[in-house]
Parts: sequence; structure tokens; C-alpha cells
Amino acid sequence: MAEEKKVNAAPAKAVTAVKKEDKKPNLFKRIGKWFREMKSELKKVIWPTPKQLMKNTGVSLVVMLSSAVVIWGFDQLAQQFINLIFKLARVN
Repeated sequence: MAEEKKVNAAPAKAVTAVKKEDKKPNLFKRIGKWFREMKSELKKVIWPTPKQLMKNTGVSLVVMLSSAVVIWGFDQLAQQFINLIFKLARVN
């Protein structure tokens, strides 16, 4: 017969729960912490140079203008199509 291996299990350690603080910090401490963290995060931001800012603004304006022209064109085509339908409906 095969020999069975004995497993010596160490006794489980008693787990002591860490008691959480039941109260939240007051409002002003939380607001102060929020501003400190915000300031810390804003220091990590890579801000664009004025030249990059102008270039990005120009690209945005061109895209918005071209989108407006395309939407206007589709609107004009739809208006012509609807007017044609109304004219055909009136004639008959």
C-alpha cells in the first residue's frame, strides 16, 4: 500500500481586525485635502506652448467651420427634396 504523507498544518494565527475610524474628517479638512491633491495633479500637467495653443485653436476652428458648411449643405439638399415632394403632391 502507498504511504500517506502527513501534512503538519501550522495553527492558524488569530486575525486582529483593524478598527476603522467611524467619523469622517470634517468638511474643511476634506476641502483642504482636495485642493492640495488638485494642486499636486496640476503640477504634473504638461501645458502647451503658446505656439501649440494657437495651432490647435486654428485646427479646431477649421474643423468646426467645415462641419458647419457640410451640415448646411445637407440641410439645403433636404429642404429642396422636401419642397419637391410638396410640389409633386400639390400638382396631382
